Amino acid sequence: MKLSARNQFKGKITEIQEGAVNGIVKIDIGGGNIVSSTISMNSIKELDLAVGKEAYAVIKATSVMVGIDD
Repeated sequence: MKLSARNQFKGKITEIQEGAVNGIVKIDIGGGNIVSSTISMNSIKELDLAVGKEAYAVIKATSVMVGIDD
């Protein structure tokens, strides 16, 4: 798989929360880091995603917000 996005993290699916239209997929990318993504249930089924399978978290953003504690 080749993509233009430079932020690609391979990991293992730890949880899938299924909804009526969308689902939340959580991927453990190592080092205690979990990436969470909301995608369509159709995509979850087409990609045959399941807990324990390997997957990539691919992040391509046009903006990133930065915040601090008050």
